[in-house]
Amino acid sequence: MRLRNIPGADKAVAESKYCVNDPAEHKGNWSKDFFQDKPVRIEIGMGKGQFITQLALRDHEVGFIGMERYSSVLLRGLQKMEAEGEEAPENLKFLCFDAAEITDIFAEGEIDKIYLNFSDPWPKDRHAKRRLTHHRFLDKYHTILREEGVIEFKTDNQDLFTFSIEEFQQTPGWELEVVTRDLHHDPKLNEGNIMTEYEQKFSSRGNPICKLIARRV
Repeated sequence: MRLRNIPGADKAVAESKYCVNDPAEHKGNWSKDFFQDKPVRIEIGMGKGQFITQLALRDHEVGFIGMERYSSVLLRGLQKMEAEGEEAPENLKFLCFDAAEITDIFAEGEIDKIYLNFSDPWPKDRHAKRRLTHHRFLDKYHTILREEGVIEFKTDNQDLFTFSIEEFQQTPGWELEVVTRDLHHDPKLNEGNIMTEYEQKFSSRGNPICKLIARRV
């Protein structure tokens, strides 16, 4: 499905106080520059921002960065932040950036945790390398994550989940700690779970939600 372009989205993102428009200049200094030396966690493919915004509101001792490739999508997250006014979390920044170049803006070991939620499944085999859990991305995540840092991945797409499990198992430097194909019916894993917009949509249709947690080793 073709992404709908929203006129003025690029300008709104560039002018927003919630967005960082020169991310490469902060490589190695994100925590110091924006989050008072707190641990930094990122969501790659934040969509409309519900998940990362709720995380930031819940945990003030962590700095959060929501990354989205398309300004027309990121704009929705900005609008939500602006609607919060003075209640908007101060420990959250947004980036309009392509994750394929993520090592250009984050230094080795700089990130505490990475969230991947309902990423584009890219179902055709010839597009597999575009999946955010493809080993070429896992190698980049391994570089920017701290020692023992983790990735949390959620999806309702069973084929993508199977692919992702295999990629983590076959890519050096990763250990799978948690794997479930029915998150919402696992009382322990579902405790404190923050749902994304897609998660609410798909689970309301009866789709089981899959989740894995992988640790950098």
